[in-house]
Amino acid sequence: MKRLMFISILLSLVLSSCERINDDRIPPLAVNIEFSNVGMWNTYGVAATPDYRYFIKSELKPAGFPYTELSYTGFGGVLLVCDVMNFPRAYDMACPYEAKNNVRIYVDREKLQAVCPKCGSRFDIYDNPGYPLSGPAAEKKYGLQQYHVYGPNNFGGYVIRR
Repeated sequence: MKRLMFISILLSLVLSSCERINDDRIPPLAVNIEFSNVGMWNTYGVAATPDYRYFIKSELKPAGFPYTELSYTGFGGVLLVCDVMNFPRAYDMACPYEAKNNVRIYVDREKLQAVCPKCGSRFDIYDNPGYPLSGPAAEKKYGLQQYHVYGPNNFGGYVIRR
């Protein structure tokens, strides 16, 4: 009986000490970016840390990417990166503190972080996916909205979806 009580107390302490990051402040708009084969991935995807690329369909970014009627880039656009383990990760580019589709994060190549140009919040995009590091987003515990990266498929391509 004492052991069961000890385990339940320990479990409650562990669960209460965890920081909960709110990563769902961005409206749930559709995301669908398809890289049908390895050639398309090699041209428009990411290969290794610190590679990154911005996808904003309304602005036709990146230039030359073959968007279709079924292509969607979320609320503020999609930031595609290659994390420290060389796995592709995708985030909505809208700052979760500002929560506006035209206030977009950008990558600070020197510090290897995403930064909001308006509120100055910084986010970890390579080690601890979307975690707020500083600024008002960190104070409120607002993390970047993450999207799923599926692949590679039989042809070496990938798909980014909500």
